[in-house]
Amino acid sequence: MPIEIVQVDAFTDTVFTGNPAAVCLLQAPADAAWMQRLAREMNLSETAFLVRRGEADSFDLRWFTPAVEVDLCGHATLASAHVLWQDGLLAPAAEAHFQTLSGRLGARRMADGAIALDFPAVVAQEATPPPALLTALGVRTPRFVGKNRFDWLIELDDEAQVRQVAPAMRSLAALPARGVMVTAAAVGTAGGRSFDFVSRFFAPAAGVDEDPVTGSAHACLGPYWAHKLGRKEVVGHQVSARGGTVTVRQRGARVDVIGQAVTVLRAVLALSAAPVPPCTGA
Repeated sequence: MPIEIVQVDAFTDTVFTGNPAAVCLLQAPADAAWMQRLAREMNLSETAFLVRRGEADSFDLRWFTPAVEVDLCGHATLASAHVLWQDGLLAPAAEAHFQTLSGRLGARRMADGAIALDFPAVVAQEATPPPALLTALGVRTPRFVGKNRFDWLIELDDEAQVRQVAPAMRSLAALPARGVMVTAAAVGTAGGRSFDFVSRFFAPAAGVDEDPVTGSAHACLGPYWAHKLGRKEVVGHQVSARGGTVTVRQRGARVDVIGQAVTVLRAVLALSAAPVPPCTGA
């Protein structure tokens, strides 16, 4: 049976913006090395691989950058849910359930067409940064430095500073973390919409120098800014070259990471590129 790959721009409703992800729906589990090679071939921030489980609305979901498999990815989960509903693989009112390296995640369609992802809140605790981190970012006196189980979080004085950060990627890649978020309160608008905060995300250690829009980072940024602003819901704008919008709704230890998605292209894998079954050992 042909294997189709769908490329989706996530956290946007406009093609060629947001964060592109490839979504590959498999009939059976594939070898991790094969999935890694396909992700490298796609050369996007993430390629998502889905395998339907016994339940009609449940799927195994794995994410690969061109370099590594990752434990949590927002934009490729959003893209996966978008494809499932778009292609009629889930009923319009059904919720999607994903078994992942970060446990059970969910997705549901909202009345306005956006998709809400049910994610764990990945809260950052205040931490002392290694000197190499601030040096690599070119930052001297951040407002706040914190760390969660994946990434560093750096709050800067203003939006202009976030936009001006020009990291030394090789130095960042040497740090023991998946990536680095830089953020500040927002002062501007985009597309006629105002935002509570802006951010950028750098993950050279995972093979992605700057990620266009990072859903998993907003599972940290959302709770951080919700606490600062005294609100349950906040809206972030990731000010990468492509740009994208993420709404985050706090729900205790969980968050809704909310955004839109749009399909850009479809492709069919050549027969010679068919997946290799997973290794089962001797």
